[in-house]
Amino acid sequence: MSIEQSIENKINSDLEPLVLLIENESHRHSGPATESHFKLTIVSDIFSELNRVKRHQAVYQVLSDEMAGEVHALALHLYSPQEWQERGGAIPDSPACRGGSKSS
Repeated sequence: MSIEQSIENKINSDLEPLVLLIENESHRHSGPATESHFKLTIVSDIFSELNRVKRHQAVYQVLSDEMAGEVHALALHLYSPQEWQERGGAIPDSPACRGGSKSS
């Protein structure tokens, strides 16, 4: 199973998202890894009662095995359903990679 599929399965199982968007951004970073950088947008009722730090902690707990392995970075965009509606479903762009030797 790919890392991306593992992430999807765990998030769906543990966080019950209403929206789950997974973008593999590994190609934007230096190095040979093909599944090392991901951008996750998750909308879940679970986030309604959690502040930003607790939301991030919840995702990192669910994905602890992946983070201990090949996943180097996660860009997390975590919203309650109300926040998602207020944003109009807009997802922030990821910044350019500032590390390594990959040029933009």
